[in-house]
Amino acid sequence: MLVVSFGTSYHQTRKKTIEACEKRIASEFKDYDIKRAFTSQMIINKLKRRDNISINNPKEALKELYREGYEEVIVQPLHIINGSEFHEIAREVNRFKNQFKEIKLGNALLTDQSDYLKLVETLSSALNTREKEVVFMGHGSKHPANATYPALDYTFKAEGYSNFHIGAVEGYPGIDQVISNLSQAKSKNIVLTPLMLVAGDHAINDMAGEGRDSWQNLLESEGFNVENILKGLGEYQGVQQMYLNKINNLIKN
Repeated sequence: MLVVSFGTSYHQTRKKTIEACEKRIASEFKDYDIKRAFTSQMIINKLKRRDNISINNPKEALKELYREGYEEVIVQPLHIINGSEFHEIAREVNRFKNQFKEIKLGNALLTDQSDYLKLVETLSSALNTREKEVVFMGHGSKHPANATYPALDYTFKAEGYSNFHIGAVEGYPGIDQVISNLSQAKSKNIVLTPLMLVAGDHAINDMAGEGRDSWQNLLESEGFNVENILKGLGEYQGVQQMYLNKINNLIKN
C-alpha cells in the first residue's frame, strides 16, 4: 500500500500528520506493507541534502514495488483536492498498470459531497465555537479542482456554520475575499488554522508569520484579534478515518 503526500521538511508536523496517517493505515490494514512517497521533488531533495533522509517520488516507489515482487498495489494520496499533483500520481499509476496484477488509486480527501459533509462535521466538532470566526487557509491551485475551496466554504455555511470561512493562499477565494466576507462577521475574534495536511511552510510563514503579508498580520490590520492554531488536517482523527474509508472502498471494489 503506497501512501502518497506532498511531503514536508518540518520533522514535527510530519510526525503529527503524515506519519500519524500512515500509522492509522498500518494499524487498520495489517495484511499490507505500507510504503511512503512524496510528490514534491523539492522537499525530497532537501531532506536528502539536509538530513540524509531518502524518500521516493511516486514513480520511484512504484518501480521499487515492482522490483520487490509485489503483485497487488493500492495507492492512496493524502492530498486534499484532486488537483494537478493528484493527476500526476494518476498518470504514474496508469503507466504501471501492466506491471502489477492489480493496482488501484484512491481519491483525494475532498472528492464527492459526502466528503465535504464529513469534513465539515469533523472540523466544526473539533473547533467548536460560535463566538469566534474560524478562518481556514488552504493551499489553492491553478487547476480547476481549486473549485473545491469555495464549495467547502459554501458547505460549511449551508450546514449552519456561517462563522467558518475558507481561503486559499494560491487560489480563490484569497485573503482579500475572506476579509470582505468577514465584514459581516458578528465577532472580531478569529481562529486562524490551516486547511492543509501538514502545518508546514505555508502555515508557519504565510499564515502565522511575522511578514506584513501574512494572513495573521493582514487580519490584525483590519482590527481582528487572531488566535493561530498550527494544526494540520492529518492530526485530526476524523480526517484520518476519511482516508481509511477511501482505502476500504478501494479494497471492496
